[in-house]
Amino acid sequence: MRPSLTKYAWLSIGAATLTIGIKFVAYLATGSVGLLSDAMEGIINFAAALVVLIALKIVERPPDEGHQYGHDKAEYFSSGIEGALIIIAALAILFTAIQRLLNPQPLEQIGLGLFLALIASGINLFVGQLLIRTGKHYESITLEADGRHLMSDVWTSVGVVLGVTVAGLTGLAWMDPIIAILVGVKIGWEGVQLSRRTVHGLMDPAISSEERGLVEFILNEHCQGGLKWHALRTRQSGSRRFISVHILVPGQWTNQEAHDLAEHVESDIRGEIPLCSVFTHVEPLEDPRAFEDHSLNQSDVRFVPESQFDLSSTNGSFQF
Repeated sequence: MRPSLTKYAWLSIGAATLTIGIKFVAYLATGSVGLLSDAMEGIINFAAALVVLIALKIVERPPDEGHQYGHDKAEYFSSGIEGALIIIAALAILFTAIQRLLNPQPLEQIGLGLFLALIASGINLFVGQLLIRTGKHYESITLEADGRHLMSDVWTSVGVVLGVTVAGLTGLAWMDPIIAILVGVKIGWEGVQLSRRTVHGLMDPAISSEERGLVEFILNEHCQGGLKWHALRTRQSGSRRFISVHILVPGQWTNQEAHDLAEHVESDIRGEIPLCSVFTHVEPLEDPRAFEDHSLNQSDVRFVPESQFDLSSTNGSFQF
């Protein structure tokens, strides 16, 4: 059971609130559309942090009658909303930058503006790295996405600072909106990538190949001496994994013997795979029907005569 992660969402909200104020002061001091675009992304950071807080509160609810497998998928809705907000921010930045490119204006008090922008970047750098590390450690796509968003904001700010500096030193006012346009494109691409990752998560992807290999190793360790397994299926929902497998044992085994084997298999898998729910189904080796359930859709399976079975496999798979 992972600890509550909502405190990190509150940290993100606090950082977003502070940096929004700093960046808008920097914009008002300089009139830089690049710094304005940076401040507008700060608003998106604040909205995204609120969504993260709500999502984490939902995820931490225990399973109930209406959601018997938990609420982990709320993390994907959070990252999906954040992706949409990022794309909206990118479009707003592009619109503002193009308007300024058509009507360039000189910048003022560049030194103060850049100083404030760098302070805001330092805050986002610290919080962003913390969220990424915590998200990876606890496998929270919500926290990791928010952290990567903040890190993108850091690099955005660095680009804006460079653009404003060049514009101030050379007098080329058009450099400022050009940098803002590049920032908008980069932010938009980030939103697209985050949205794609969200869709992938909502499609119930299988666990990683490394984790599946570990599960197969455990099954092979237990299923020796004529025992078999098949129909291994996995999926990941947020940070939680769901694993199901069929174990084939001799028909003369008692129910207690089969149950003990299943319990040992489930216990060993849960000991190696974090936040894992394991479901085993025990079947008799001698029953041909036990070999008809390889397909997820049972209606797709036809009966295969026992004479066509090849039970010589030792890796848990079968040949027909």
